[in-house]
Amino acid sequence: MGGEITLVQLIQHTVAAILFFVIFFGISFILNMFFSITWFISFVYPVVVLLIVDNIPMKYYFTNPVQALSTAFTNLFNITLVDMVILLSGFLGTIVSAVVIKALRNRGYQMF
Repeated sequence: MGGEITLVQLIQHTVAAILFFVIFFGISFILNMFFSITWFISFVYPVVVLLIVDNIPMKYYFTNPVQALSTAFTNLFNITLVDMVILLSGFLGTIVSAVVIKALRNRGYQMF
């Protein structure tokens, strides 16, 4: 009974994955237009994921960085498969955004 997934949960997880894709596609697209650094957000996204998953106040990264990073990576490796799919869809959004920006620039569109 504990491992079963209901239709409502399946719909919620699907919508969450789509939302993460769209949100990070949009954020990445806008930042790529302003700063003209195509792949930057794709490289920053793992840090964003770590900050989402860690449940640690930001000040602990400065006061006790070894313990904070250890706890953050432990929490990161303990996420469920559903959470992993949602977070990976956000990463896919940043990659697709970079590809779209690159294709638009190659076709002559000047964005800011």
